[in-house]
Amino acid sequence: MPIISVQNLRKTFQVPYKEPGVAGALKSLIHRKYLEKPAVDGVSFTIEEGELVGFIGPNGAGKTTTLKCLSGLLFPTSGEIDVLGFRPFDRKKTFLQQISLVMGQKNQLWWDLPAMETFLLNKEIYQITEKQFQRVLQSLVEILQVADVVQIPVRNLSLGQRMKCELIAALIHQPKVIFLDEPTIGLDVVMQQNLRTFIKEYNHQFNATLILTSHYMEDVKELCERVIVINNGKIVFDGRLDDIVKKFSTDKKITLLLSKSVDLNILQSYGQIKSSEGNKVTIMVPSANSRQIAAELLAKLPVVDVNIEEPEIEEIIRQMFTRK
Repeated sequence: MPIISVQNLRKTFQVPYKEPGVAGALKSLIHRKYLEKPAVDGVSFTIEEGELVGFIGPNGAGKTTTLKCLSGLLFPTSGEIDVLGFRPFDRKKTFLQQISLVMGQKNQLWWDLPAMETFLLNKEIYQITEKQFQRVLQSLVEILQVADVVQIPVRNLSLGQRMKCELIAALIHQPKVIFLDEPTIGLDVVMQQNLRTFIKEYNHQFNATLILTSHYMEDVKELCERVIVINNGKIVFDGRLDDIVKKFSTDKKITLLLSKSVDLNILQSYGQIKSSEGNKVTIMVPSANSRQIAAELLAKLPVVDVNIEEPEIEEIIRQMFTRK
């Protein structure tokens, strides 16, 4: 039985609408008009225990709205949601004790107090036994390597240190389901990698089920075998990350190393030039004709080396978002 089951989820918001000008402002005072804006429109998926699923899409696609519905913060307009056998919007105590929502742009740590004070507060809120609290705390502190900072006031911590302590506060009750909304936002490359390592280790150690949203494709590529792609409130792909290339890539990338420079107009007749640095040129060509085009380029140009490969996953995702 799936840990998370979502069937035909819809969430619509009423957005105030005002006609332009003074007349429009006066009309809105007397009779305000609203537009129905669907944030999530008929989303369905299931997630099994222990899965780590990437939930990706452009800004305004419906990612955060979906996570808030799954965690019970928002009441859906229609549809069925089941998480751990509960309806999230009922907000039952036994449900809340088994989930956690981590938002990279929000914090729960007390600014003027050490992070340990928040951990102790959450211990009481979630009614965690002293033995379990010490065991989980020690494990998380060791994995995240923050033993020397948990007693320092939060205001004196770096962004990376604060984010690590935020994770500990969110996971101290050892939730079975974790919703991670942009957990690495604003962090440097090294700290992003450290948090990815932690998320991966936590997933394996506690067999937790995680849904991760991120605009950093490195997060998704390193952590998630399965991805759900949402755009304009609708799911456009649900499957293995590797299969996105097979399904949505219409072009291939041909990189040529030439013995001397050539007229770029010749290459433009074959495809779109992506880069040109000295005698190294990269062009995008239709996948169906890539072999034939490469053979023609080898025959007509002073090619020293040629490489044919799929485009970067970021480029394919961007194309998915811009398609109608």
